[in-house]
Amino acid sequence: MVFTKQSSPATERSILKMPEKRPKKKAPSKAPPGQTPFNIDRFVDTLKAQYRHWDAPVITLIASHGGSPFEILVSTILSLRTKDEVTAKAARRILARARTPAEMRKLDPETIEKLIYPVGFYPTKARQLRRISRILIEKYDSQVPDRMDALLALPGVGRKTANLVLVEGFGQEAICVDTHVHRISNRIGYVDTPSPEKTEFALRDKLPRKHWVQYNELLVAFGQVICRPVSPWCSRCPVAEMCPRINVEKTR
Repeated sequence: MVFTKQSSPATERSILKMPEKRPKKKAPSKAPPGQTPFNIDRFVDTLKAQYRHWDAPVITLIASHGGSPFEILVSTILSLRTKDEVTAKAARRILARARTPAEMRKLDPETIEKLIYPVGFYPTKARQLRRISRILIEKYDSQVPDRMDALLALPGVGRKTANLVLVEGFGQEAICVDTHVHRISNRIGYVDTPSPEKTEFALRDKLPRKHWVQYNELLVAFGQVICRPVSPWCSRCPVAEMCPRINVEKTR
């Protein structure tokens, strides 16, 4: 497999899931009174039309090049608190040596650390990958489970990772919410939620099911290039006229 570019348990809940930096000053947390309901279908369709101009998220790239559920799981764990370009290189190195749980178990933690460095929290992730591989071998016949509850029971796997594995590894309908999806869904006024986990459940109630699978992929690419956390590129945004820019103090 060749690809380029580009939570819940202890790791993803705590050290890996650090709060996103926000501007000190806050605009009103709600859209102006009397504003018409946000047209989510138009929003998603517009992002789909522009998507080819942006880089696909690294996990989507791995899946599109035939990545197995185990490869998707490994890569997603590496991606937590790590830039896509770093994740892509680290995933390429580790998967060249270990594309199955059995192959991963043969590697000692120090070797895994060297292969995945400099991803965020690489010593912790190296230990988790070996523990996950042992569990998969012992409980699931070396296969990644395709159920949310079973995925959440794996070390370091939170809802973001589990949902992404279900979407990209198994093609199931799920909503993966990372900082981009959480930030943008609130910025456009589609939800009003304080955390990614609450955003996921709000979206499950509100977002049309036809958008579930691609919503994360579109918003991650959009958030990396245009709708940045600080000083988003509103002058280049294809949906700027739709957006109330909630909690945005400065734009470009």
